[in-house]
Amino acid sequence: MPEPVRRVLATFSTTRGRRVFNVVVTLAALGISSLAARHFAEGGWPLQNADFQLVASAGILFVLAYPLKAMGWHKLFHPSERPEPMSLAAAGGAASVTGAALPGRFDDVVRIAVVRRYASCPSGVGTLTLSLYLLGLLDAAAHLPISAAAAATSTGSPAVRAGLAIVAAGGLGAAAVIALLPQLATRSRLLRFRIARWISARTTPVRQAGTAGLLVLASWAVRAVALFLLLAAMDISISFPLAIGFLCAAAASSALPIAPAGAATQAGAGAAMLVASGVSAQQAIDFAFSAQAIMILAGAAVVVFAALWHAGGHLLAHRAASG
Repeated sequence: MPEPVRRVLATFSTTRGRRVFNVVVTLAALGISSLAARHFAEGGWPLQNADFQLVASAGILFVLAYPLKAMGWHKLFHPSERPEPMSLAAAGGAASVTGAALPGRFDDVVRIAVVRRYASCPSGVGTLTLSLYLLGLLDAAAHLPISAAAAATSTGSPAVRAGLAIVAAGGLGAAAVIALLPQLATRSRLLRFRIARWISARTTPVRQAGTAGLLVLASWAVRAVALFLLLAAMDISISFPLAIGFLCAAAASSALPIAPAGAATQAGAGAAMLVASGVSAQQAIDFAFSAQAIMILAGAAVVVFAALWHAGGHLLAHRAASG
């Protein structure tokens, strides 16, 4: 891991660093909220004429996607180094919220910082980094069946179908890496190196990785259904391949090494995919903005719930100790 990143994470592990991190996240959330409020006051809310019941259903599904992915992430740790699933869900939600302002790829730093804030976290920075790498592979592999099905059933342009096929090919490669990694980690030639021995002790078995992959796939499938409902709510289209195409385009853009802002990059990629599929530019922008806004709100809800859960656990433990 680069030394500057290691220093930043070490700073977050201190009490002062945690307080600064909380203040920064709070100020960022307030700033984003004020900018959004100003934008809506001037241009109107894109969901003002949408079907509220469908929008609410989509929001609930977006919330559900976070714990599903957290449970999959939880399976990637060695039993002795597994953080609490609730901390992993909170990390995913926090990364979604801060992604509205921070450059792309900084979401992994946020995830590590949030998980490390929990006193019960037994994982070090290196272990969390390795787990995020494996989680990224599972994310890519999860898009294999989703994007392949969308490419086969889509009525969009050849460019859209070709893009979905490329995402599927990337998922196939990621699945191969996941399957081969445990075997590579036990090669005697590689075990001569200290880093190889460290990775070998923390490599997820294929069966356990398969279970994690199913949970991650379920998380992405839930998001796809949520996007399908949102498309219908905004009276844009009733097309599941279109929802999957938006999902795959947004997810593929997150693989960029650096970007102005994670959420903005994903919204732009998703909107471009919708335009290429025949949706008007204004509808595509409204939908992309609305989808990202709902996902961010869902992430914030997960963070708040995790904080209340954590505080409630401490309160019950304190009462039990004092009583």
